Amino acid sequence: MAFEKNHKTASGAIVLTEGTVWKRMIAFAFPLFLGQLFQQLYHTADTMIVGRGLGKHALAAVGSTGSLMFLIIGFFNGLGIGAGVVTARYFGGKRVDELKKSIHTSIVMGLLGSALITVIGVTLTPVFLRWMRTPDDTLPLATAYLRVIFSGVSATVMYNIFAGILQAVGDSRHPLYYLITSSLVNVVLDILFVIVMGGGVEMAALATVLSQLTSAVLSLVRLMKKSPPEYTVTLRELRIDRPTLRLILKNGVPTGIQNSINSLANVIVQSNINVFGSTVMAGVSAFSSLEGFAFLPIGSISMTLSTFVSQNIGAQKYDRVREGARFGVIAAPLLSEAIGLIMTLIMPFLISLFDSDPGTIAAGVARGRICAPLFILCAFTHSVSGILRGAGKSAFPMYVILSCWCVLRVTYITVVVQFVNDVTAVHWAFPLTWFFSAVIMLWLYLKTDWVHGYPKKKTV
Repeated sequence: MAFEKNHKTASGAIVLTEGTVWKRMIAFAFPLFLGQLFQQLYHTADTMIVGRGLGKHALAAVGSTGSLMFLIIGFFNGLGIGAGVVTARYFGGKRVDELKKSIHTSIVMGLLGSALITVIGVTLTPVFLRWMRTPDDTLPLATAYLRVIFSGVSATVMYNIFAGILQAVGDSRHPLYYLITSSLVNVVLDILFVIVMGGGVEMAALATVLSQLTSAVLSLVRLMKKSPPEYTVTLRELRIDRPTLRLILKNGVPTGIQNSINSLANVIVQSNINVFGSTVMAGVSAFSSLEGFAFLPIGSISMTLSTFVSQNIGAQKYDRVREGARFGVIAAPLLSEAIGLIMTLIMPFLISLFDSDPGTIAAGVARGRICAPLFILCAFTHSVSGILRGAGKSAFPMYVILSCWCVLRVTYITVVVQFVNDVTAVHWAFPLTWFFSAVIMLWLYLKTDWVHGYPKKKTV
């Protein structure tokens, strides 16, 4: 108990291996939800300021780059998730030496990975955008925006690593504080750079980079100066521990591949949307920003499930694992579906907040009324994915996502657009593939022994 008492007293973090399951999960998930809410708010504010201040071409440029950014960044974010699972497992099992190695190895991995992303992103941005069939009236703006984002991508990657470490040891509160600070910085800088100073999309991108740098620095200070000794980050311990790296890669590479290939599929989807012009691109971009709000319960509960499952498997509390999993797979779908139905009812008003152009509103509403009522399918897939990752079975969700959200989605679009020259057919690719992934995930959840994700710790 000394490990847990010291941890609680020093950081106020939540130990997920004890207490009432649903209360502990909600207490852990709520700061994650608020943090993602503020993050989504500043992304939405960013989009609104760009759309209202710079016009629909700028809105289309900024909004159409999201899938491409995540294609490149997503792999390393997946590695970060794998590192968090390993860290949570060692924390739950009170294995301090392995915990320290996991934390310091993941930080070095993040630094090397972000340097690679910067080189690839800055160099190949125009090539990627042309491959996506970005319209000529949008291409220069999208190129300028992305190059600034990729120049500062290390701030994004390292914040995700630092926040993942804190969350893995039960501290979801401080990442919330840092995201709130980052969100406020982003909005203030957006207004200053774009509205007051009259800057373009490059300045909007710079505001995003500086805000993310703020959250990364605050997280690092927390880990270096104010954390319990079990997981304090020190410069002299920053090195790659090969056995730990292999375990991180075993858990993280499937998620990284899943993220990147799924993003590649979304890039292909976006390229099929781009051929319908800037107005449709702007409308879809507006809905994508709104869609992020509905996915907040999905993301926060999925991350909670991964941490909860990993900590409790590390502590060999298997009945507790099952109880937490049941709560998660019910809560996330119901919450996201409620949000989706509300969004469907007021969709025209929501889209008009981004752009008053009737064509843009119509395009956003068309996408929203197809996808929003079926958010429950996507939420269930993500919830079970979080459980399986926490259990060390990250290959399972990778196979499901690759087969349904990538291969099936791209095949559907490739075939359908040959016969139907209507963007609505492209929009239907999302709920259709959500359905198939949800069915497979239900089978995995009910019929496989994911609970015993790791072998029991050997006693000497």
